Amino acid sequence: MQALLDAIATMTLPTDAGRVFHGRGGLYPGCEHWTLDAFPPVWVVTSFLPVTDAELATLHAALAERWAQLTPEAPLNWVFQYRCEARAETRLMAGSVPEPHVVTENGTHFRVHLLKGLNHGFFLDMAEGRRWVREHAAARPGLKVLNLFAYSCAFSVVALQAGAGQVINMDMSDGALAIGKRNHLLNGLTLGARFLPHDIFSSWGKIGRDGPYDLIILDPPSYQKGSFIAEKDYARLMRRLPDLLAPGGHALLCLNSPKLGVAFLTDQMQALAPQLSFEQRLPNPPEFADVSSERSLKVLVYKSPD
Repeated sequence: MQALLDAIATMTLPTDAGRVFHGRGGLYPGCEHWTLDAFPPVWVVTSFLPVTDAELATLHAALAERWAQLTPEAPLNWVFQYRCEARAETRLMAGSVPEPHVVTENGTHFRVHLLKGLNHGFFLDMAEGRRWVREHAAARPGLKVLNLFAYSCAFSVVALQAGAGQVINMDMSDGALAIGKRNHLLNGLTLGARFLPHDIFSSWGKIGRDGPYDLIILDPPSYQKGSFIAEKDYARLMRRLPDLLAPGGHALLCLNSPKLGVAFLTDQMQALAPQLSFEQRLPNPPEFADVSSERSLKVLVYKSPD
């Protein structure tokens, strides 16, 4: 745990949401199960292994000491989450969590929920993907965007802020899309977004009728029982891309599975959508540095012929 304690002792006062310690990257032997995130004004410590009350007490003492140095007038707020496979146990350890809880990234506002569910409503490791979408949309005003597995619609928000003309957000979860709608309103976006609570694999007809698209974003879960398993279902998305993309359009393919490397995407794209050319793999945020680029988040950019 010492590397995590060292990170706490030197952390700065955050303004935006972001990762502070990424033990999951394997760069700190013995701390592979720990992460520390800032969702101002709350800290979130996550463990992917069981921990003892003594360890939690040590973390509390370290956080309290550093917080008193950074901002002695404010209370310490922190949450502990234990994650095991597809389950999460979350506890408020000190202070409180705002309700509603809104965080920022580069001036954009997002609603998060730290005390319920496995995920928090905003994926910190996708910061470079959001940056790319923002820059891509700004350089091509009026883009028509299809955002599949939209979750809380962060991609849609930044695309519309940058000048996209229309974004269709599709996700099976009504609850996630409801957060997505609030995220748009938080940022003053009242036009340009549609929210469709549909099963993507049962909606190709509708998706096709609304196309073609200048940008298609694919950010599915790696494994979600009953809805998506990357090993067998990602190919079903890839083979649709050539018919859905406008000439010169782009596709952003995302995969966050430590078990599946870059070749899982590139080999299948070559076989299933050879018309599309690979342009680049986006870097991950430096806060998510990993001993293996194959194990870390993969975000690939493809382009259809002009």
